[in-house]
Amino acid sequence: MTYCLAVKLNSGIVFASDSRTSAGVDQISSYSKMNTFRVPRERLFVLLSAGNLATTQAVVNLIRRDLDDPDAHTSLKVVDYMFDAALYVGQISSRVQERHRGPEHNGKTNLEATFILGGQIQGQPHDIYLIYPEGNYISASAAKPYLQIGETKYGKPILDRVLTSETRLEDAARCALVSLDSTSRSNLTVGPPFELGVYEKDQFELTRHMELSEDSPFYISVRDSWIETVQRGFEALPRFDWE
Repeated sequence: MTYCLAVKLNSGIVFASDSRTSAGVDQISSYSKMNTFRVPRERLFVLLSAGNLATTQAVVNLIRRDLDDPDAHTSLKVVDYMFDAALYVGQISSRVQERHRGPEHNGKTNLEATFILGGQIQGQPHDIYLIYPEGNYISASAAKPYLQIGETKYGKPILDRVLTSETRLEDAARCALVSLDSTSRSNLTVGPPFELGVYEKDQFELTRHMELSEDSPFYISVRDSWIETVQRGFEALPRFDWE
């Protein structure tokens, strides 16, 4: 399992992901779930992935192949809108899953993959999309400016309580890091290193990119500060009338 999220703000987008990949209790590895595709000064796409590792890697490789092919009829280099890019990624994912499924597939292996695609094309607003295994997609809304994939439930409460479209990029990045940490504390299949990517609208490149290991001073500081804040808040709750 894994956990990734993206937050669409008025000022840009925050991307966050863990890197733990598990195929059983004795097969735990780390792979980056955040891939960036860029045409300088023209467009930027960030793809977060969850699900079958072979499927996600094949999808990323095919996207890069099409970007490098000057004769490709469809690629992230030529789509006109962000929703066209989401449709393109969804179609690649569906084809990869169908090819891997094949006549010899016994159905015991889950080949599905889910993606979050975010970014901006010059002349268009920035946006984020959640792409389902079937290839269809949804976008974030003003009421709920974030999207999650993977192990989503443990890190959701803080997102609902903190994030709005007006939230500053840096505050949203801290919120995303706490969401990742909360999830990793409750689910062993999610864990560091964590990746954070910050995109400021109209820049067409990641403004900030961080990889935080379990012993990174900044990660430790955020984690410990959050724990202390929660404990102080709990201790400040009103007492029952019988106390």
